[in-house]
Amino acid sequence: MLRKVLATIATRYLVAALNLLLIFINGRVLGIQGMGLVGVIYASANIAFIFNSVLCGNTIVYYLHRYPLRCVFWPACGWAVAGSAVACGAMAVMGILPEGYGAQVCGLAVLLSLVGVHSRVLLGKDRIRAFNAVFLIQGGMLFVLLLYIYYVVGKGDVEGYLWGLYAANGVAWLAGLALLCPVFFGRKEEAKVDVPPVGRLLKEMFVYGLWSSADNLAEGLTTRLNYFLVQRLGGYGQVGLLDAGTRISESVWHINRSISAISYGQVAQTSDPEMQRRQTLRFFKWTYCALLLVMGLVWLVPERVYTEWLFTAEFQGIGRVIRGLSAGIVMFGANSILSHYFIGTGRVKCSAACSCIGLLTLLLSGSVLVPAQGVFGSALSASIAYTSMLAFSLTVFVRQTHTPLRELLPSREDFTGWKGDTEAGE
Repeated sequence: MLRKVLATIATRYLVAALNLLLIFINGRVLGIQGMGLVGVIYASANIAFIFNSVLCGNTIVYYLHRYPLRCVFWPACGWAVAGSAVACGAMAVMGILPEGYGAQVCGLAVLLSLVGVHSRVLLGKDRIRAFNAVFLIQGGMLFVLLLYIYYVVGKGDVEGYLWGLYAANGVAWLAGLALLCPVFFGRKEEAKVDVPPVGRLLKEMFVYGLWSSADNLAEGLTTRLNYFLVQRLGGYGQVGLLDAGTRISESVWHINRSISAISYGQVAQTSDPEMQRRQTLRFFKWTYCALLLVMGLVWLVPERVYTEWLFTAEFQGIGRVIRGLSAGIVMFGANSILSHYFIGTGRVKCSAACSCIGLLTLLLSGSVLVPAQGVFGSALSASIAYTSMLAFSLTVFVRQTHTPLRELLPSREDFTGWKGDTEAGE
């Protein structure tokens, strides 16, 4: 188990390193205005992608252990297209879809969702290497393709960036399809229960997925709604500054995303409440210890490293943005482990309530801090929202599992005594 966690973290950090380099390259090629526009486009596509998680996200992993693959896979693929159209239409009505980029956002959301479907099937089948491979291709290809587009083709603008996004995700989709072939055409597995009629199955998946999607959508809005607030008040340049600081800070989330993906799979595959509790606690403590360490290192980087070496002088203030986000980054990362515990044990409403509390807190704090402090106020309001989410999740987890508060603190056993517990759950 520890080997799987470390391999997944290593894969994500290889991609994270490439993404960090790409952030710096984008800053110099696109400038602060271009980065702001790209940030809003990608944030819009990501909101549609999150909306599609009704059937394209953790619903897949949950139901793969209950019904045959075909019953889960094809509805998810269909919803990737239909859901993207619905989400982009809603954003257009609300006036938050980037003007002139509606079709690009919708197409990108479809591709991201289809890649997500393949990844979740591989994760649900415990094919961690294939799951990591798709992620590596998706991130690694983007880096290579954008270097080619920027410096060989000479297309150093927002359109060139979109070309790279489409191409990288298209290759990742094809790779995921190829890696799924052994799953589709290998030994057929018997369903653990009788498969209900199609209508009843879709209703069951939607009921589960709607709560999970509401959770993910509220969480996604909590992490990206400030982009639209800052754009309204300060324009794309201020969004570019926020996006650069946010992406650097959020690069440490590859730790919790790697751990939570495996944690969710382990929790969903066992029905023993005590085993679920112990595994979650261990993953939770691994996560916040690692996040504290890495975020502390990021905190120490001087501002001039960003403005003189990595970006340009127009990114002045990025260090303050990162410091404003730092506490919240650790809180949100640790909360993701508890959130996946709630979802994996069927308590989707708890996770959804947590995300809604975070969104409400962001709206309240952002309405005060963003007009007063600008981009830095946006960073502070995000940290306040993430802290409220972790406080809620910890309260619910401790009460539901009767966990003593002292068990939330790391011990030597958490890093040396993992083998027995995880083997028992495999």
